[in-house]
Amino acid sequence: MHSAFDVPGSGWRQASLEEKFPCVLVLAGPAVQRQATRFLRARSYDHVVVTSAEEALERLADRSFRFTLVELGSDDVEDNLHRLKLQPGDPGAIIGIAPRVRDDASDLSTAVFPAISSVVDTVVEQPLRDDALDSVLTEVIAPRRPEPEMLSDRIQEEMSLWRSSGMKEVREIIRETSGVDITVLVTGETGTGKEVVSRAIHHLSSRRNGPFVKVNCAAMPRELLESEMFGHERGAFTGAHKLNVGKFESAHRGTIFLDEIGDFHPSLQAKLLHVLQDGYFSRVGGKAPLKVDVRVIAATNQDLERAVADGRFREDLYYRLNVVHVHVPPLRERMDEVPGLVDYFTGMYAKMFHRERFAVRPAVMQRLLQHRYPGNVRELENLVKRMIVLGDSFLDRAVPPRAPSPEAAPPASIAYGAEVSLKDIVRKASLAAEHEVIRKVLEQNSWNRVRAAKALGISYRALLYKMKRVGLKGEGLQFRSTSYLNDQLWG
Repeated sequence: MHSAFDVPGSGWRQASLEEKFPCVLVLAGPAVQRQATRFLRARSYDHVVVTSAEEALERLADRSFRFTLVELGSDDVEDNLHRLKLQPGDPGAIIGIAPRVRDDASDLSTAVFPAISSVVDTVVEQPLRDDALDSVLTEVIAPRRPEPEMLSDRIQEEMSLWRSSGMKEVREIIRETSGVDITVLVTGETGTGKEVVSRAIHHLSSRRNGPFVKVNCAAMPRELLESEMFGHERGAFTGAHKLNVGKFESAHRGTIFLDEIGDFHPSLQAKLLHVLQDGYFSRVGGKAPLKVDVRVIAATNQDLERAVADGRFREDLYYRLNVVHVHVPPLRERMDEVPGLVDYFTGMYAKMFHRERFAVRPAVMQRLLQHRYPGNVRELENLVKRMIVLGDSFLDRAVPPRAPSPEAAPPASIAYGAEVSLKDIVRKASLAAEHEVIRKVLEQNSWNRVRAAKALGISYRALLYKMKRVGLKGEGLQFRSTSYLNDQLWG
């Protein structure tokens, strides 16, 4: 198995992280390989050449490419092309390379392979001609707007909505911090927009054209987290059938965003500290150290100073992360931003869900200004989204009525004339108190039951049992976001 920086069949070997990541994937046989690599070398395209669909899928499992050249002709080409599109990595524009057909074919892709005309972006004939490839690349590559630029426009628009004094201070810190390549710690409640702040720092910095790689430190167990962050060598453990490039390696010359850093496993904190100190790390099962050039931004909704005092977080790692501290205030402390956020989300989701005529009425806006938003900006975004989807311009259905809680039960639940049991009274009061505590913790964590269980110090299964026992089963789950856009932007 070649390393992530080998170029099979091309005679190149890029063994250092200082080399560029591949930007072209070539899936072809020997004859087309020779023609394609000659063209790509002449134009200084960094490229990877593979000879099978399986090897191409491995390459796309952990990186993306500007475009992919695929030789057409095998019986399973349609299936392979669809598999390329479904991989985690982006193959970019797919350019098919077809055998020469009759000269009067008006549409080469449809004439040669009708079944794949909707999968490939364009098709060129063999033998490959430099002028034909140059023309094709001008058509399919140049119009593709770089993702960092699109994200930067979106972030600039969102930052313009920060009009409270607290968020103006956050914006000022972002602008000052972006120009200096140092570690940043972003804190704040769940749903306040910590990831928006982190992306803003990246896209206003000199690393804006490099990758922005997000790692959720609370989403996986220790064994998987180490491999996810630092990668592993082939054969490092049972099931490691191929080399895996970790998040730090993928973030080379860019920014790595360590979300939920307060939940980072204690046994890996020393390794993370080592990377922060000198930039060196080793893959799981690897012997030679690798050096990366990465800026680290970490975020948490926990009190890390308390975690240090409790022995759950290394003190030296805390000070290494907390070079610059950005605290994002909760939405209830910046209610003057609610109208702007409502207008922003309404415009975005009305267009997305084809409800362009939807508008928020003044009376509804007043109700939105009276809410306290325990789920912060994420809760407001979900509320606007539900209003648009349900066509609920009066806010009648977007906010479902809360299920009656045990403490709201009438005092007559103990029948008059019956023998009053002190034990029964204590049990009911205990259930009511437990209901209130669990409900508040769930709201603070946007009804994410995994996070709530951690905050309560109990197992996930125990939380489900307690929710059912106190009458919270299923309550509030409609408030949780399933939107990819929401998950990407509001940390």
